[in-house]
Amino acid sequence: MARTATAPGDATSTPEARLRNDVLARLADDEYRRLAKLLTLEQLQVRDLVYEVDAPIERLYFPIDCIVSVVSASPDAPTVEVATIGSEGMAGLPAFLGAASSPHRSFCQVDGQALVGSVADIRRFLANDGSLHRLLHLYTQSTIVQLAQNVACNRLHNTEQRTARWLLMCHDRVNREDYPLKQEFMAQMLGVRRATVSEIASRLQEQGLIRYRRGTLAIVDRPGLQRVSCDCYDIVAKEHARVMSQ
Repeated sequence: MARTATAPGDATSTPEARLRNDVLARLADDEYRRLAKLLTLEQLQVRDLVYEVDAPIERLYFPIDCIVSVVSASPDAPTVEVATIGSEGMAGLPAFLGAASSPHRSFCQVDGQALVGSVADIRRFLANDGSLHRLLHLYTQSTIVQLAQNVACNRLHNTEQRTARWLLMCHDRVNREDYPLKQEFMAQMLGVRRATVSEIASRLQEQGLIRYRRGTLAIVDRPGLQRVSCDCYDIVAKEHARVMSQ
């Protein structure tokens, strides 16, 4: 799908967008102004590719209100999400860490905006002293915790708990009350059958926790949904807040 972008460097004219991304919001104003000259504000659509398996990673994405998934892509197994990225961080960590490519695929899961820059430009920017380098290392630690907790969660907790946790994570990242989300997509992300997701979504809706109509989801009772979720949600959320505040 095609992306809608502003003119190159036009991120300087949308300073409010920066405040909705946790990494960028923590930069000093002067450092962000220099970085913004390298970024464009883009509208991503569902399934827009961020990077492909074993292909060069050319751009880094700082989500504003979109969600990006990182998924396993084995030809011999179903696609399963391994990481969820939104306004808390940046998509393209393998390139930040020095890798040219990744064995995983990454694409837009929920449509919305992101500030986007080329890997080459941002690497040159990071070569200078500044806090972005430190913040991205902290975010990397937060992501490692998310990945590790995903493994434990998939092994220890039932599908309803994992669904509630995943919906809470999405809600944290989109910065809006409702958003489009297909059951087929949810099933793929959770590694379960679509019928299972449909049954769980109906049950959560009957309990007054979510509203799901025509492919659009809204969380109606967030505290109630947190009670259904396993404690993995709190572990990841608290670790992110702790790490990024250092």
